[in-house]
Amino acid sequence: MILSMLLAHLLGDYVLQWDQLAAWKSRELAGVLVHGLVITIVTVLMALLFDPGWILGALLISGCHIIIDAVQLPLTTRPTRSGTVALVRFGADQIAHFTIIFLALQWGGYIAPETIISQIWAEIQQYPLLAVATAYTILSMPTWVTLEFMTFGLVNGSPPDFGQATNKYISSMERWLITTCVLLGQFMLVPLVAMPRLLMERGTLTESGQTNVYLAKLLGSVGLSVGIGLALRVIW
Repeated sequence: MILSMLLAHLLGDYVLQWDQLAAWKSRELAGVLVHGLVITIVTVLMALLFDPGWILGALLISGCHIIIDAVQLPLTTRPTRSGTVALVRFGADQIAHFTIIFLALQWGGYIAPETIISQIWAEIQQYPLLAVATAYTILSMPTWVTLEFMTFGLVNGSPPDFGQATNKYISSMERWLITTCVLLGQFMLVPLVAMPRLLMERGTLTESGQTNVYLAKLLGSVGLSVGIGLALRVIW
């Protein structure tokens, strides 16, 4: 149940939160409610797959998710030019969501604070395919969004402009390929996957003045992909 609830959050809060919905959610309560409906559907479906008796817990997680997002409306409707503020707000939002998930799982008797690591590891061994699905989901939109906030906030000192962001799907596929190469033990193929996009976009980056941000994102993306690939090798 731990992995299924984590995967439900990753799917609902990232993969199934398209650009227009994300913008709507940051402006109006109606957008928050629609996003909350998506979260609820995904979380309930994941609960039904692994434990139909966990529906109440799934609804609790979904309800708290909606409340957390709604509370932030006074902040998200106010534009900020500080990348650090945007990064901190994003981090606090995700910490709040994950805290609710783990508290709900503790309430439901699925985890205990003193044995949480061993319980997660036991689930990974019991459901290796679910663990792989979770890992590859992390490498898609969750990593893309997180890297945008981190690189713009820490390197550029400004919040990310998701309206101008490009290559989110290409970069996700790039990470999947790198992780798959590492998982299969084909380490020499990693630079061959990472280099083409850098070479093709070098001229555009120089003109835009975003070279440092791009390189930071590239290094973070490759590093995470390799790390997850090595972790998956342990599972398999």
